[in-house]
Amino acid sequence: MGELPRILIVDDEPLNIDYLEQELEDLGYETLSARNGHEALECVESQLPDMILLDIMMPIMDGFEVLRRLKAEEHWRDIPVVVISALSDIDNVAKGIELGAEDYLPKPFNPILLKARIKSGLEKKRFRDLERLYLKALERELEIGREIQADFLPDEILQPEGWRIAAYFQAAREVAGDFYDVFYLSEGRLALVVGDVCDKGVGSALYMALFRSLLRATSDITRFSSGLERQDAELDSASALKNSIEFVNQYICRVHKSAMFASLFFGLLDPESGSLSYINAGLEPPLVLRQGKVLAELMPTGPIVGGIEDIHFDVGETHLDHDDVLLLYTDGITDACNADGEEFGRESVLSIAEKHSASVDMLIENIVLDVQTFIDETAQFDDITLMAIQRIS
Repeated sequence: MGELPRILIVDDEPLNIDYLEQELEDLGYETLSARNGHEALECVESQLPDMILLDIMMPIMDGFEVLRRLKAEEHWRDIPVVVISALSDIDNVAKGIELGAEDYLPKPFNPILLKARIKSGLEKKRFRDLERLYLKALERELEIGREIQADFLPDEILQPEGWRIAAYFQAAREVAGDFYDVFYLSEGRLALVVGDVCDKGVGSALYMALFRSLLRATSDITRFSSGLERQDAELDSASALKNSIEFVNQYICRVHKSAMFASLFFGLLDPESGSLSYINAGLEPPLVLRQGKVLAELMPTGPIVGGIEDIHFDVGETHLDHDDVLLLYTDGITDACNADGEEFGRESVLSIAEKHSASVDMLIENIVLDVQTFIDETAQFDDITLMAIQRIS
């Protein structure tokens, strides 16, 4: 709104326009005028007034149609409208209010009432404008957060020789608590991580960055060891996993104490042999698939990370042979709900997995497509993350 608020007067009676123009200019407002609804909409489009005084009964296009069109247009719907009508015509006043008018001004005009209606309407518009600016700033902050969070996810997924790895990530909101990672340790082992921080939104996103960074930093001791010979710093896969997960768990519990925890899968794969050491800290059990059959489910080997300080995590072991697939997913898949409140469920994942015979890219695409078909137009409730690893030679 400028220094002089602009008020559009819409009335087919020249005497009414003259009177209102004089009163409003005396109050320090700039005025615009239109003699019918068609002229009014043209003026709104070209001048974008701060407020509209709108007569109901007019030729060409009446006030009701003007209101309908104003409220149907996103850029116009927040302009406050005060309908003008005789006191005896209360039914039309009520209809105007139902269509979105802020208030009404009875004829004959009362200067005190006119001043009060104008002041009230402009004050509401000022607050709406401030709210809109605040929401735009908030949206921009969330967009920045989304961009920063995207930097924590791999730009490109590492593809060791003889392996194919594919992943899918879709946040339920602007930022997410889910994350995944694929990176090499200094000894040539490949780290595979899929995590799900509790809750959703900004808080989860902040902790997602913390969990992901701590796992990266603590899993490869040779890169952060000081004064140690390399052979002394190297750990076997089981020890590296336990040290990393237990350190992260204790750090979150001791330092943050915020009841923010994560379920996650952390595996160390030897690309040469196909052996996989892992800790499943409360994540949905990953599936090992072989020739269209579920060979194994990697059940949890410990609780969530960040829940209880003095907890130890066991390490599981498995092996991936030629064409075997490891499928990881968060509960955003199984908990996805349709309009009837039914969940997609683990059995649906198993059914798709057992029909799988193509690439891991196609496997993930089929799961995502089935979930989207299942929920249809229902809003996505939780973050969704999938990762599939296949030994191809």
